[in-house]
Amino acid sequence: MRRCCRALPALFLLALLMDFRSACADPGAPPAKALDVAVEDFGYLDTAGEPADQSAIHQTRLSAFMRALKSDVGADRRYRLVAPDEGLASTDRDRSAGADGARIRIVGIIKKTSTLIQWARVAVVDAATKRVLLEKFYTFRGDTDEAWTRAEEFIARDVLATLATAAASPIGLAVFEFELEDTTAAALPAGVDGADAAHLAELTAAVRELLAQSGRYRVIELGGIDADAVKTHTLRDCRGCEAEIARELGADQSLIGVVRRVSRTEYSIGFQVRDARAGAVIARGDSGLRMGADYSWKRGAVRLISDRLLESPSPQ
Repeated sequence: MRRCCRALPALFLLALLMDFRSACADPGAPPAKALDVAVEDFGYLDTAGEPADQSAIHQTRLSAFMRALKSDVGADRRYRLVAPDEGLASTDRDRSAGADGARIRIVGIIKKTSTLIQWARVAVVDAATKRVLLEKFYTFRGDTDEAWTRAEEFIARDVLATLATAAASPIGLAVFEFELEDTTAAALPAGVDGADAAHLAELTAAVRELLAQSGRYRVIELGGIDADAVKTHTLRDCRGCEAEIARELGADQSLIGVVRRVSRTEYSIGFQVRDARAGAVIARGDSGLRMGADYSWKRGAVRLISDRLLESPSPQ
């Protein structure tokens, strides 16, 4: 294996993603609402096995790459570039990460595998919520200044798109209790039994926690609601009345969800998000038929919300 510039093995990159070091605060700060972003110097590993030692030129190109990436991020006033703090202990890093809002870290590694092929693995991490916002694998051809420049431009575009989502103000979301639509012969004429109610409450709590931790949403408290559709758990049949209820609570959007029981071991889950002011449906998803008893509802709902809402562009 050739010598490398700041060699960073893949396992160490994985450790970086789990470490979540916070960024140092700079007293001469831009606007208070700027998002602190730490762009850590990427590692470089050359395994091409070429005869000539290219460590110096690779270091030069890597340095130029990092300068360009930091410049692209710093050019947007929504972000404040800060330096990663190497001196904090892990417990201090964890406390500091969430103390003043989101702390975003950008980490990566570039590896040359042959004369013409290089790849990069890049991650954008929200250290406050300990969530990986972007993790992507790139390949690019060539080991020239031009090839490195093109790679940086391509990577910067994805990084900036991810940062834009992270910098946006969280959407106030009223997440109503998930409801049960039981089509089996054993369905109760009205309401749900205690076991089903417990599973629905557990499901709703898990979805609220997932949405709150995403950083995209601010989950609104639902206390003091007198609407009949809420009390009787029939929001799914109220023709969008949840949007008005959400608006009265000060939310930007509403979310309702339904578990449709087909049999004791078959079910589907659906959700719907409305704009609280206009009442328009802006997002919806359905799991399709799933196998499992009531204890699996929570897992199915979390998977659906993650795949169909959080992994999609933010509905505005």
